[in-house]
Amino acid sequence: QVQLVGSGGGLVQAGGSLRLSCAASGSIFGISAMGWYRQAPGKQRELVARITSGGSTNYPDSVKGRFTISRDNAKNTVYLQMDNLKPEDTAVYYCHAEGVRSELHLYLEVWGQGTLVTVSS
Repeated sequence: QVQLVGSGGGLVQAGGSLRLSCAASGSIFGISAMGWYRQAPGKQRELVARITSGGSTNYPDSVKGRFTISRDNAKNTVYLQMDNLKPEDTAVYYCHAEGVRSELHLYLEVWGQGTLVTVSS
């Protein structure tokens, strides 16, 4: 069974920084892409950042230049450095993995449990 365990959320003032981490556990041979989504109250879940196994990244305009995603393939871990946070970044952040190859299965996608980020003005 493959699981994603995220950490690092919390309360921060506007202009501050937080770093999220997410580690995939299980007998994993590889992960095609990892990323972070977020969902604010009353809004749809949206992509925040995505990184492939080769290191290609993409961000929506709303976080470009403020958020940086990175990953450690050997540890099956993805990080999200969030700088210059704004109140509108307040949301539950979910770790996501695509194309997770384990010993017995290929998981098309796996979601983490979510971690709350609150940015006060």
